[in-house]
Amino acid sequence: MSAASSNRPIEFRNASLGTTVAVLRETHPPLLADALHKMLGGMPDFFSGEPAILDFAEISLDCGRVDWAGLLSLLRRFQLQPVGVRNLPGELAAEARRAGLALLDGVPLGERSTPPATPAAAAPTAPKPAPATPAPALAAIQAGTMFVDRPVRSGQQIYARGGDLVLLAGMSNGAEVIADGSIHCYGPLRGRALAGAQGNASARIVATNFGPEIVSIAGVYKTFEQGVPASIAGKPATVRMRGAGNEQKLDIEPLQLD
Repeated sequence: MSAASSNRPIEFRNASLGTTVAVLRETHPPLLADALHKMLGGMPDFFSGEPAILDFAEISLDCGRVDWAGLLSLLRRFQLQPVGVRNLPGELAAEARRAGLALLDGVPLGERSTPPATPAAAAPTAPKPAPATPAPALAAIQAGTMFVDRPVRSGQQIYARGGDLVLLAGMSNGAEVIADGSIHCYGPLRGRALAGAQGNASARIVATNFGPEIVSIAGVYKTFEQGVPASIAGKPATVRMRGAGNEQKLDIEPLQLD
C-alpha cells in the first residue's frame, strides 16, 4: 500500500464476491463525506448501487461507538449499498447486526479471480510481469497486455488484471475499463478509465482522442463534470501521477505524436 493511500480516510478494493470492499480509516460521516467528494469529484452515482463490505481492519475504534445511521446514509448517497462488515471489534457486532449488516469475517475476499465481462475479441491476460521502463513519451506496454480490437460499448466493463490494457478501437460513454497497469487507447477515450488499479502509481493513461468522464490512477480520481478542457478535448493526451503523499494529483498533458 502506498503512503498516499494509507492517509486516505477510505479506500475501495475489488473482492471475489463481486462486491466492493470499503477499507475504513475513519467513521465520522462529515470527514468521510469530504473525502468521498474529493475522491469522486462530487459524482454521487459513481458506484451505481454496488454492494459494499465495510472493512475495519485499519482503524482504531477507541471510542467504542460508530454512528451506523450516519455512516450507512452517507455511503448510500454515493450509491453504495453496505451489506456486511469484517474485522469489527466484537463489542460492536450486535450494533452492526441491528443496522442490518452481516458479519463476514469468515468469508474470503481475495481479488477477483476472473475479470468482468469482456467483448469476445478480448484475449485472456497473462500473469503480471516485471514492471517495464517507460519510453520518453509513451508508457511502455507490458508483456501479457490485453488487446481489445472492437469498440467498448456503453455498459461494458473490461479489466486487464496484472498488466496493461490496449484499446485499438476506442470506447463509448457509459463504458468502463480497468487495468492494473497502464491504459492505451488508440481511438476515442470516453466513459471511465481506471489505471493502476492495484496501487501502481507509475501507470499512465494514453489516448489519441481524449474525452473521458473519469480517469483514475492508483485510486486518485479526476472527473470532467464541466467537460474536458478545450486544450486537450479530442486530442492526444496522457495522464500521469505527480507529487507524493497527500500532494499526489493527476496531471493531463497534450501528447505530441509527430
